[in-house]
Parts: sequence; C-alpha cells; structure tokens
Amino acid sequence: MITIWGRATSSNVQLVMWAVAELGLEHERINAGGMHGGLDTPEYLAMNPNGLIPVIRDGEAVVWESCAILRYLAARYGDEVFWPADPVARARLDMWAEWAKLNVASTFTTGIFWQLVRTPEAKRDMDAVRATETRLKALMPLLDARLGAGPWLGGEELSFADIVIGHFLYRYYDLSFDRAATPNIDAYYARLTERPAFAEHVMVSYESLRAL
Repeated sequence: MITIWGRATSSNVQLVMWAVAELGLEHERINAGGMHGGLDTPEYLAMNPNGLIPVIRDGEAVVWESCAILRYLAARYGDEVFWPADPVARARLDMWAEWAKLNVASTFTTGIFWQLVRTPEAKRDMDAVRATETRLKALMPLLDARLGAGPWLGGEELSFADIVIGHFLYRYYDLSFDRAATPNIDAYYARLTERPAFAEHVMVSYESLRAL
C-alpha cells in the first residue's frame, strides 16, 4: 500500500495520483496542505523538511517532490513502455518532461493560473497575464511540433513523460486566455480526457482555490 499525502486540488498531487492510477497501484491518499493543514507537524517535517506536498511512503521509502515521486514509481513499477530501460530512449522522453515542467507548466501556473484563479480580480496583474500569454505562445508550438508524431510522446503508448506534460492541461484548456493555435496538443488533450485515470485525478474542480 502506497500512502500519498496531499490535497486533491494540488496540481503536483494530481500528477502523482494520475501516475499511481495509470500504474494500477494500491494506495490511499491523506488530505494535507491548504485547508487541511498538517504540513508543519514534527511527523510530517520528518518526512519532508520543506513542509510541502506531495509526499509518498512506499514501504520504507519516503519520497517528496512530484517528479521525483513519478520517476521513483515509474522505475519501480513501470513497464518498458512507461519507463524505458534504455537510458538513451528514456532520456529522449525525460528531456521533454523536464522542459515541460520547468518552462511550460511553471510559466502557466505562475502567470495564468495564479493570476486568474488565486488572485482577487481587483489585484490581478493583467500585464503579467499578457506577458505570460506571449511566453506560452512561443513555447507551446514547440510541444505541438513534438507531439505531431503522436499519439503519445513515446509513440503508441502513454509513458511517464506524458504524465508530466499532461498534468496541467486541464487547467490550461479550462481557463479563458489567449492561446496559440496548437492542433496537435488539442488532439493530445482530447485523448487524455478519455483516460479514466486522467479524468478522475486531473480533471478536478479548482473552484475551492478561487480568490474572492
């Protein structure tokens, strides 16, 4: 049994929960963070001294940071398709996963999601939103071109890299802002929405996070 600490509305927790579900792993999730609190207790800080979510415990292993958790789960439980054994084949996927997490997901989350959802309307920095739109319009076509070979980043089956790339797309498409034309990503997202694990763990309402 894998135990996961984190709230369902956290995109980083969603990344982990989606991976666990795709891998078919027995698990339980404990609400932590946000309105649930619990991140400053000695017990929790002993697991993650940063006091952040998510954290998992798998037997004696305790792992924090969402992508570190994903790679741990993929390496321990994934098959050759989900986590290629060949370092070169895996690196070809991991480069795009790392790029998407550090550039696209973080840019979108900070400049769009936090401004349009987590910030009261009167305090929103719309200049920052416009600047982020411009930045994403430069980034997303790169991903669109890469996904043109589809249907998934590694070919015919979903891999760990798709979890990183796809975990923010529900919010990306759900919010109203000026996006680049990316037909390959549009089709990719449509395929994601058909996966039960994605629908259950990523397509989660974020209304409770909205600032009034």
